[in-house]
Amino acid sequence: MPKAKVTKDAARPVSSTSTGANRTPVKINTGGTPVWYKAVMFGLMIFGLAWLLFFYIAGDQVAFVAELGPWNYAIGFAGIILGLMMTMGWR
Repeated sequence: MPKAKVTKDAARPVSSTSTGANRTPVKINTGGTPVWYKAVMFGLMIFGLAWLLFFYIAGDQVAFVAELGPWNYAIGFAGIILGLMMTMGWR
């Protein structure tokens, strides 16, 4: 039975250097997220939720909240959405 010929290319293992990959080390931010960032993030989410709850419970009894009308939804959901968007930067 004939045997396969072994070439130098087949005997050499394939590595990432042969494909031209960049081996430059990259510094990774390992410090984590500052405490103030987390406080603002959770604060915005809680503020938005609290604003919506306050609007539902006492919206017609408080003058400035009643004057805002449907803008109360925008204020509450904007706080919640901004807080949720900040979670993308949380490490």
